[in-house]
Parts: sequence; structure tokens; C-alpha cells
Amino acid sequence: MGANQMDYIHIIANASLMVKFVLMLLLFFSVTSWSIIIIKARYIRKAFRQSDIFIDYFWKSRDLASAFTKAKQLDGSPVARIFRTAYSELRKLNTSGKAVEENSGPEKPTLRHEFSSSGNVKRALRRAINTEMTRLGQMVPFLATTGNTTPFIGLFGTVWGIMNSFHGIGQRGSASLAVVAPGISEALVATAAGLAVAIPAVIAFNHFMQKIRIIETELNSFSADFLNILERDILR
Repeated sequence: MGANQMDYIHIIANASLMVKFVLMLLLFFSVTSWSIIIIKARYIRKAFRQSDIFIDYFWKSRDLASAFTKAKQLDGSPVARIFRTAYSELRKLNTSGKAVEENSGPEKPTLRHEFSSSGNVKRALRRAINTEMTRLGQMVPFLATTGNTTPFIGLFGTVWGIMNSFHGIGQRGSASLAVVAPGISEALVATAAGLAVAIPAVIAFNHFMQKIRIIETELNSFSADFLNILERDILR
């Protein structure tokens, strides 16, 4: 096992400058991808856990003020954040609605104002959901870029290693294994490195996109439920 590891180190140490550059570039993609994977895995896991806590509390409390207090404690929950946005908008509209009622006579109903308020909350929720989706999707496209490009970067190193092999054959006039092997070894290392970087990135990208779609569905469902509660209160 130790001898094999030393062989790999020897191959990389004696690789051509271009192949070393390719391997360094692949190392950059690998380190960055794994950093993103760790960060996003923690972020999404926290989002799911805290959103479940908030939704459970929201449906049990049926008190928007206490739900707002709870939402401020769950800063990692996308559902709690869109609720805070909607609740803040609702409070502003309630304040302006009271001003309208004070300035309105008996002949001026405020029903139109109330439905307009509902529309404002709906738009606030939509903006908040878009913001959350942007936040959830940050850095994830880099994983797709890594999965799409690193195999070709590795392939470039492969082609370069094979070119070196043919160059060695041309210089020495021999096609022996001793002449061909170093370039082929470089080529195989670059190919393996490209695949080793790409495969985890693709798996992580697909996993995160699935989780983000689930959260988006959860946000839309909560938004619809909250608007239904709001409109029932208006019509009551």
C-alpha cells in the first residue's frame, strides 16, 4: 500500500509542467466543491430541522404574534423568514387600515382596502420566497460546473500525457514500455483525478437540488395556507 502511494507521488512529481498545472486546477475544484458540499449540507439540514419546528409551532399556536416571536428565534428556517416578512407587512397594513377607518365615514366601506392588503401580503410572500430560493441556490451551480468541466480538464491532461509519450517515442526512436509508460501514467492520473473530482460534485448537486425543490414546495404550501387564514379573517 505504501509503495503504491509512493508510486503515485513519484508519477505526479515527475509529471510535465502542464500535467502538474492540470492536477493543481483539479485540486482547486475539489477543495472548493467539498467546501461547498459541507457548507450547503449543514445549511439545508438546519433549514429542514428549524422549518419543521416552526411549522409545528405555528399550527399549534394559532397566534400570529407568538408565532412571530418564535420565528425570530429560528433564523435558519426559510419558512420562518417568509412568515416574518409577511407578518411585518401585515402589521404595516393593519396600521394603515386603522388610519383609513378613522378617516372614513359610514358611507365609505373599507372592504376594498382589506382585499388590497391581502394582495400586498401575497406579493410580500412571493418576494420573500424568491429571496429564499436565491439564498438556497447560492454556490450550488459551482458543483454543476465542476461536474461538467473537470472530466474535460482531466481529459486535457490525458491528451497531453499521450502527446508526451509520442514525443518520447519520436526522440528515442523506440516504442518500448520504458519510453511510453511515464506519459501514459501521467495521462491515467489526470483522467482519474478529473473523474474523482466530478463524481462527488454531480452527486451533491443532484442531492441539493432535490432538497431545494422540497423546500420550495414547503414555502409555497405555507404561503398558500397563510393567505387562506388571512383571507378567512378578512371575510369573517
